[in-house]
Order: sequence, then structure tokens, then C-alpha cells
Amino acid sequence: MQQPTPDPDQEGTQAIDRRGFLGAVAVAAVVPLPASAAAGGTAVKPLGPTGVPIVVNGVEHKMDLDVRTTLLDYLRDHLHLTGTKKGCDHGQCGACTVHVNGRRINSCLTLALAHEGDEVTTIEGLGAPERLHPMQAAFVAHDGYQCGYCTPGQIMAATALLEEPCGPTDADVRECMSGNLCRCGAYANIVAAIQQVRREGGR
Repeated sequence: MQQPTPDPDQEGTQAIDRRGFLGAVAVAAVVPLPASAAAGGTAVKPLGPTGVPIVVNGVEHKMDLDVRTTLLDYLRDHLHLTGTKKGCDHGQCGACTVHVNGRRINSCLTLALAHEGDEVTTIEGLGAPERLHPMQAAFVAHDGYQCGYCTPGQIMAATALLEEPCGPTDADVRECMSGNLCRCGAYANIVAAIQQVRREGGR
């Protein structure tokens, strides 16, 4: 059976339509948005109240922030305390662990402006190179790290654990530290470091 011969005029019309469509898309991609549309986009930041106080490592700061800023981003991007790490940014790895009023939290899961008047401690406020916190010294003694990326969060969680109702065994420590992941797998040494500090009274 003979196939119908395509109508050249109709085929040409379809080709023009396709070209026209692609041309319109290309133009739309390069035409700038109207000012009103741009103003409704990400250029405008919803600022919170100004001068909201927060104490970080014993120093009071006044926050003037986009209300969407997490505590983690405030510490790293505004105060340049980059010892607190951004890992998963979803509260699953523990790399961003800090203390707020003495309790450990994932700083990626909370907004900075929610901590008006709170006292925050980061790894920079825990010890100093010439005067390590006992937990920092124990991590060094037991090689409780490999790449070191998770180490600040591990140490902040471990020091908080000293004040928490955690059982005496290694398994108890593993359970209490289960919110902090180490992709290098240094868990055995981390537990050994924590147990040493606990045996020595944690101070």
C-alpha cells in the first residue's frame, strides 16, 4: 500500500512553528525580569528585629539577620567560627553540634534569632591550643579522629554527654553518641577517649 505523500506546505508550517517556539523560549531566557518581579524574588531578605542579643563563647553579640538564618550559618558566616562544621545540614550527622545553655543541639536545625539571650558554646570556646579541654586531650591521646571533619561535633557531643544520664558501658556511650557520625570509622577510639575522661571525673 502506498504511503501518503506529506504536504510540503503543512510540513513547512510545522517547522516554522517549532522554530518560532524555540526562538520565543530563547528570548524569554535573556529578557530581564521586571523590577517588581525581581523585588519579589530572593533579592529581598526578610530581616528580623535588629540588635537581638546572643552570647557566643562568653562574648555578647547583636544579631541583625535574615530571619531564615540558621544558628550554624550565623556562627560560620557572621562570626567566622568555622570550627562548627556543616555536614548534612539536615540534623543527621552531628557535625554542627554546639552547646546552648549547656545542652547539645544540632545548630543546623535551629534559627539563630530563636536564641535571643542564650549562651552558645562552640569548639572554639571549649579549650585553647595551649590549654586543651580534657576531652580534646583525650581525643588526641586516643587518635579519636582521622580526617577530623566530624571531630568538633564529636567533642562537643562528648563533653555534653558528661552531664547527661549515660550508662557506664562502651555500648551506652555508643548509644549516647549515635547522633554523631564518623565517615572514617574512628568510633572505637572515640569511645575510648570518652571513657577515659569519664573515669577521670570529666574535668
